Amino acid sequence: MRDFAEYDGLGLAELVRKRDVTPGELLEQAIERIERHNPKLTAVVYKAYDEARAAATRPLPDGPFKGVPFLIKDLGQRVQGWPRTSGSRFACVDADADDSELVKRYRAAGVVLAGKTNTPEFGIPGVTTSARLGPCRNPWNTDHISGGSSGGAASAVAAGLVPLAHASDGLGSIRIPAACCGLVGMKPTRDRNPNGGVDAERAIGFSVDHVVSRSVRDSAAMLDATGYCEPGTPYAYPAKSAPYLEEIAKSPGKLTIAWSGETASGTPLHADVQGALESTAQHLKALGHDVRERAIEIDWRLLYKAQSIVSAANFAAGIKRWIEIKGRDPGADIEGLARRAYEAGKAMSGELALWGWQQLRLMNRQIMAQFEGFDVFLSPVMITPAPRVDYLDTLMEDLKEFDRRQASTFGFTPPFNMTGQPSLSLPLWQSQDNLPIAMMFTGRYGDEGTLFRLAGQLEKELPWKNRKPPLWN
Repeated sequence: MRDFAEYDGLGLAELVRKRDVTPGELLEQAIERIERHNPKLTAVVYKAYDEARAAATRPLPDGPFKGVPFLIKDLGQRVQGWPRTSGSRFACVDADADDSELVKRYRAAGVVLAGKTNTPEFGIPGVTTSARLGPCRNPWNTDHISGGSSGGAASAVAAGLVPLAHASDGLGSIRIPAACCGLVGMKPTRDRNPNGGVDAERAIGFSVDHVVSRSVRDSAAMLDATGYCEPGTPYAYPAKSAPYLEEIAKSPGKLTIAWSGETASGTPLHADVQGALESTAQHLKALGHDVRERAIEIDWRLLYKAQSIVSAANFAAGIKRWIEIKGRDPGADIEGLARRAYEAGKAMSGELALWGWQQLRLMNRQIMAQFEGFDVFLSPVMITPAPRVDYLDTLMEDLKEFDRRQASTFGFTPPFNMTGQPSLSLPLWQSQDNLPIAMMFTGRYGDEGTLFRLAGQLEKELPWKNRKPPLWN
């Protein structure tokens, strides 16, 4: 049988439409790859093979991804009849009663849902490991992290288990795993994709959903399929001028692109990342763009202080809702990172929580106003290539040390969750140790179109299609 892992999602759907392959055949190959590679990766944590096989034999919606196997992150989104753990021993559901709106849209796009992917508890850290689900590993080197919190999705796609998978991003959780695993990771504009009317923990607007994929066109086509207004959406965003799948074939024109490797903590970039950033700037200049080294001017310490206050208050409020559902305090059933956030939020005054929210709103305006001077902001996604799994252990006792290690690894993604702007990770480079190195491109609020046009250009100029991790065949 042909190796269908070589195809992206749209490529597989085209084969289905031509009757060169059936959805059932695609599913069986995906299952075979999951069973072969997942023991080394722990990317897939719930397998719905029987349900998927039944779905693949029935008529499927004639969407852009008709017949393509697909995975849902085990956090946030509901799938009727499936368990939802959120990576937690406490905040789990035995079987959801219905599909969330986004899952309904995925089904309408034609995908065959085959299971769920690994996530850390509540999606908190930039690494995917938990006491409940275990550590997820990177197919480029299984001693290294796949990123978080959509690490299971990224690991599965990078290893060719499925061509694209659902992911979500609250402070970097699409872009970081995409960067670690060599994938395309678009964080769309706030509420471009539906968050649903019952997900209280997302009410502050940091978290958004989309996919990780191996091709730009898969990301564009899926956002076309799912990214339309949901009734009652509290955040307004500009309507797109054209389908994103059309945008990637267009020239981006001459863009003004600001770039910087300046970190909020002052931590210098790893040499491989610094070199990749400078090479990206040079390539963009050669393509005719107006490229300027210019940092975003903001009081980073104040910004992250405000964000930490808002996040802690929001998390404690979310745990309160879970307590109402479960009828008990979480006790020892939540891990150290979650316990710390819960206790900090519980102890916080309403005055301090509202101060944090006010401060974020004010500083979001400062950040977004700077985009009047350029079209796109370029930075790395991460300070270093993906570190080892044992370096970022969410279960370590010394949480301050864990914070220090995270701060020396990540640092570029959170501001654009706060502002709600679209932000895109592209796997343009490799480290000397053959680990992916990604660059992040952030656009104006509501302007995914510009990012997709630029991504289409860079996918041609600096292609990554033929790069495969060692854990592939």
